[in-house]
Amino acid sequence: MTTAKGTPMSLAHIEETALAGFPGYESSCSIDEDAGRAIREVLDRVGDKWSLLVIATLREDRLRFSELLRHIPGISQRMLTLTLRQLERDGLISRTAYAEVPPRVEYELTERGETLIPIAKTIGDWALANHPAIEESRTEYDATHGAAAAARRVVGGVSAST
Repeated sequence: MTTAKGTPMSLAHIEETALAGFPGYESSCSIDEDAGRAIREVLDRVGDKWSLLVIATLREDRLRFSELLRHIPGISQRMLTLTLRQLERDGLISRTAYAEVPPRVEYELTERGETLIPIAKTIGDWALANHPAIEESRTEYDATHGAAAAARRVVGGVSAST
């Protein structure tokens, strides 16, 4: 078996991938462009900076915009608005507007959005467990690669070359 770029793929790699919960991932993306596109689109939505935090915050109850804003440190009103709109568009949350004075709008997870809770928890747990080691690796890398590495870094630890 070969990858999309023609390099051989070992059976051990295939078994490890299957054990990791991605059986046939490589072949699904290299044979069927729609599968790769679907995976990228979904990961683009739930893998952005704020979506999983919004989903996790809504895991137990419906909340108003101001409550979400208060529970998610660092998110701006504009980013929360955009994130909520995209999550609603994707069917992951629902928005209910009440005809009251003052107007009241509440957000809650849909059934589809609720299926992301265990995934969000797993990713969050992994991030918390591995963040110190990642920070250490970054420090070691920067020390080893010097000014060139520092010059490629941008705000948030994301490299301009990636």
